Amino acid sequence: MADQTGGAGPPPDIPGGVGPHETRELELMLAGHKPAAMFSDALVARRIIPETAFEPHVLAGRIIKRVVYAPDRSGLEAVYVYYALPGEAWRIAALEAINHAIRSGQRPATTADDIETGRLLGYSEAEIAAFMAWTEGKRTGNTEAATIK
Repeated sequence: MADQTGGAGPPPDIPGGVGPHETRELELMLAGHKPAAMFSDALVARRIIPETAFEPHVLAGRIIKRVVYAPDRSGLEAVYVYYALPGEAWRIAALEAINHAIRSGQRPATTADDIETGRLLGYSEAEIAAFMAWTEGKRTGNTEAATIK
């Protein structure tokens, strides 16, 4: 459920019923409908992180930002950029704790991580359930499960 596109192109192939927050993170945060956003990219590329759009709001104190540089699961240097509304900074710490545990090899990613990440990013329980059904359908090749009605 991680926000990844940051307005740098069309949203990923995510079916209806799931957000979509992709490409609308800043808009939703400024409207108070999304408490946090998370982006990651290869450090050398840094193409999909909308830092320029967020920066005036960070400087004005309307949004909190945290940047983490660390190797991703493949060992490539990556940058993780987290944003939260004031009063919601705890979400950044929780998101980074999940990501750190996974990328450092302390443990594998779990379904519970996806669910908790969705909650931390402000998705509804219905959106999370739809996303989980869709990803399970894609994983198993079950096109019925991958289709969200």
